[in-house]
This record gives sequence, C-alpha cells and structure tokens, in this order.
Amino acid sequence: MTYLLPILGVLLSFLFVLIVKPKNKENFKLLLAFSGAFLLALTVFELLPSAYEDSNAKTVGVFIMLGILLQIFLEFFSKGAEHGHVHINSNERKFPWLLFFSLCLHSCLEGFPIDNHDSIIFGILIHKIPISVILSIFLLESKIELKKAVLFILFFSLMTPFGSYISVYFDFSTTQYATITALVIGVFLHISTVILFESSEGHKFNIRKLVVIMAGILIAYFL
Repeated sequence: MTYLLPILGVLLSFLFVLIVKPKNKENFKLLLAFSGAFLLALTVFELLPSAYEDSNAKTVGVFIMLGILLQIFLEFFSKGAEHGHVHINSNERKFPWLLFFSLCLHSCLEGFPIDNHDSIIFGILIHKIPISVILSIFLLESKIELKKAVLFILFFSLMTPFGSYISVYFDFSTTQYATITALVIGVFLHISTVILFESSEGHKFNIRKLVVIMAGILIAYFL
C-alpha cells in the first residue's frame, strides 16, 4: 500500500485529465486548499513531535530551515508546480528537464517519513492528486510529445515510493532519521503554507475555503 497509493494517485489523475480534458484549473483550488491544510496538520501532529523526540532541538530546527530553503531553491526550477502552478511556456517543445528533476527530488523526499508514520501517506496522496491533475493539464496542453508526457508522469509517480524504499533499506536513513525528517518537515511546511496563502488570494473571506481548511485539519487530527 505504501508503494502503490502514490503511484495510483498520480497515474489516475493523469488518466482523468486525458479522458475528461478539464480546462479550468481554478476548479481545483478548493481541493488544493484542503490538501494544504491536511498536509500542514499532519506535519504538525505527526512529524514535528517525532523529529524532536530524543534529538537535539537546535539541530532539528536547523534542518527544518534547510528544508524550507531547499524547497524555495527547487521552486526556481519547478516554477511552483508543487503547489499547483506551472509557469512554463506551453508552446515550448523541449522536454522540461528542470521541472522534471525538481519535482522528482521533491517527491523522493516526501517518501522518507512514510514507513514510520502511516498517516502521512494520506497527506501525500491528497497533496499529489490536485498537483498531478494541474501538471497533467499543462503537459497535455503543451507541445511536448504524448509519449514524453507519459514518461514524465510515470517517473514522477515512482519517486515517492523510491524515497520510501531508500528509507527502509539504507542504513543512513535510520541513523539520520531526525535530520532527514526535519528536512522533510521544512519542505512540507513551505509547500502547505504557500498553498493556504495562495488559496486565500487577495485575503478575501471565503466560507467554502474556510470549511475545507477546517475539515483538513480535523481529519488529520483524528487519523
């Protein structure tokens, strides 16, 4: 299940876009807001306490900040695809290698804490679905060949399970558990807060967004 759910989430999202051909990305803003709140709450309720348990608090804090900085750095290349924005010329025929590598690294990091925190898989899955839909819309509307778009999505879907595999079978992930988890926490904090900030564009009160954000937090709490 750990390996299968992220793969299915990405591939089924791509298949949905391929068949239904949704045009309006705005329709996914509520789902993005829910995913941001859900991921943020799981990070606070699950990952933060475990990272600080029996660890040097200052070191954990440093790696959380490094995770935030790493995600900011990755977004120079992904153009914000991790939180639902793909600011790349859709008329470009070249394969978007920088977008590909930055998204793959981000997804690989996401997989590290799953083995020790079962509920995190649901946060990652709910985060991946709207992102995969928006990414698929971009790929299918661009001038990139279909087979290249399919390969992009296929490799992207495998990266989170690959991160989980590394965390289970490589010794360094056990000895450096606190620091790696702190790094992932930083990545999650940046992604989730940016999603929530962008979902409240113009700082206008929106009861529907408030309801889905509250729902995301409550569901994460009771998981």
